[in-house]
Amino acid sequence: MPTREDAWKLLCEYTQSESLRKHMLAVEACVRAYARTHGADEELWGVAALLHDFDYERWPNQAHALDKEHPAEGAKILREQGYPEEIVRAILSHADYCNVPRQSQLEHTLFACDELAGFLTACAYVRPSKSILDLEVDSVKRRMKDKAFAKGVSRDDVRKGAEELGIPLEEHIAFCIAALREHADALGLRGTIAVEAGL
Repeated sequence: MPTREDAWKLLCEYTQSESLRKHMLAVEACVRAYARTHGADEELWGVAALLHDFDYERWPNQAHALDKEHPAEGAKILREQGYPEEIVRAILSHADYCNVPRQSQLEHTLFACDELAGFLTACAYVRPSKSILDLEVDSVKRRMKDKAFAKGVSRDDVRKGAEELGIPLEEHIAFCIAALREHADALGLRGTIAVEAGL
């Protein structure tokens, strides 16, 4: 299987947008944290999460075509480069319009973390501190009710993701916040909270 370093190079080759790169890193952080709790293959889960949108910038697929553009183009590239089918299938299954039913724990986890990681990032950016370190679950839930906020994020997918994991939404939000806090600096989510504050 290609390494994480290989996956990162591939991602950077196809994705120039800093915010999209950070989104994939954020989803990776959440999915890896879940892999650890499940005793799953953290490298495999992490690479699937890291690459889930690597083809999006080049083939955005606004029409939600089943077999072309994102993520179908990416799936072809990954197969050509020898990525395991488990990773390819997880990436295809995160887009409902591909009609690849989610079955494995990895597939459910990737779907559950994708929209939520983006939403948590948006929530952190609008805080006075611009930080994930002082973001709380209640604040996230309030923002979810505000339809004008981060309107590109499907609230239904966020809720459905938690359901597919079989855990309460609040627990899923708290888990992902904790995972993102561990990588706050790499994700640009420390904001104005100083390192000396012990956070």
